[in-house]
Amino acid sequence: MTETSEPGSDETFEKPSLRVIETVASADGVDPVDLEPPLTDVVDPTALDALFEPTTKIDSSRRGRVTFRYRGYRVTVDSSGHVELG
Repeated sequence: MTETSEPGSDETFEKPSLRVIETVASADGVDPVDLEPPLTDVVDPTALDALFEPTTKIDSSRRGRVTFRYRGYRVTVDSSGHVELG
């Protein structure tokens, strides 16, 4: 099963760590606060967010993706804000 989550259409930065929590909770049919283990046991949410946060330079955008295992899923987060569970 593959579950994906796309970023919102507005220009605000949505933290990747929150998108991961919301996507996994939705895939498992549970409330995000009920996820065990917490995301912090698997990856540093602050570091994950920092990887993709906007830069102050207009011509500088962050690129790339990161993949890790969480709750039996292969979670991939990319610089566009897309979260995919595999």
